Amino acid sequence: MASKAGLTATTIHVIPATNLAPVPTPGTEDYLKLAHTDHMLVAKWSAQNGWDTPHIKPYGELGILPTSSCLHYATECFEGLKAYRGEDGKLRLFRPDQKGERLEMSAKRASLPTVQPDQLKHLIEKLLELKAPSQMVAQDLPSPVPVYPTDHCGNRKPMSFGTPQEALLFIVAAPYPDISKTIKARGQSSGLKLLVSPPGSARSWPGGVGYAKVGANYGPSLEAHNAAKAIGFDQVLWVFGDDQSVTEAGASNFFIIWKNKQTQELELVTPTLNNHLILGGITRKSVLELAKPRLSTSVGDLAPLKVSEVDFSMNDIEEASDEGRIVECFVSGTAYFITPVSLIKTASANIEIPVPENDQSYAATIKAWLESITYGLESHEWSYLVPG
Repeated sequence: MASKAGLTATTIHVIPATNLAPVPTPGTEDYLKLAHTDHMLVAKWSAQNGWDTPHIKPYGELGILPTSSCLHYATECFEGLKAYRGEDGKLRLFRPDQKGERLEMSAKRASLPTVQPDQLKHLIEKLLELKAPSQMVAQDLPSPVPVYPTDHCGNRKPMSFGTPQEALLFIVAAPYPDISKTIKARGQSSGLKLLVSPPGSARSWPGGVGYAKVGANYGPSLEAHNAAKAIGFDQVLWVFGDDQSVTEAGASNFFIIWKNKQTQELELVTPTLNNHLILGGITRKSVLELAKPRLSTSVGDLAPLKVSEVDFSMNDIEEASDEGRIVECFVSGTAYFITPVSLIKTASANIEIPVPENDQSYAATIKAWLESITYGLESHEWSYLVPG
């Protein structure tokens, strides 16, 4: 029975798949070809009745009508997170409440109904409890599998411009390749190669939706992304305005470690979220919250550094490169996790970034800290243990 009180994970109708696909060995090509697990979770909402009882059922078509507002007015948002199986064999989610809060924010920005973060977490739990999705998370380390909850509008009224009267939440899961292994397999640099966005292009702008996880941020950026890939680059480093303020690298947050020009103090810097140009990544947030206390003193051979959220431009990066002040660059995100950057190409220069080939780099150290948390090697409040 529908309820306007909100979506709840207390009651879920399960229709088990009868023909489960075999799960290939993790890490193999066949494993990475799998586009989904055997099941998905779907919940419908209407302005009249609120949220209906969520269903877990065999993966299949959603049945979106041609008049759905998501197809015409981009009334859509999405979120992504990973489940990890630790050495103890248990499944964990990384900061699911933070992901849920961001989905709630994105849904409000797209004029969609919201889901309480805690209920979203429990819905994901229920999907992972099924045998097939659980098997997708390999027994060996590392073994992450992304889970994608998407709040997708399904407007069944005529194609008028207005707030959706019906919506659909669905959750699916699928394996995802280890980006760092993919980069190393190229036989080239162990870091990403970034191409600075061309003049006249912009991924986001003040007053827009760059800070929300909506599909409209990503589709229009594919033209520049594909052009960059065609000439050997991994991502576009998006800059904004006449001063070329650095924003995001593809769909990832960007970090640079350099010596501050004024103080010569070693500093880990990432752009601020003040102007709403940048998505506030959960991995980004985690990097900042770990680095501030842990890198305030020396770690092994790594010198202590200051952690700052400061806006900076491509001119600042070029100047730092010319003066030999750049130590490392890396990106963070659900897909790329923590991946070093080895090259940034502008219209007039190739900026080569040092990539230490050992585990004593700042990026590798931060990545190791995060992996210890995600796999349950370090007991931490960010790691949520999936019951069962």
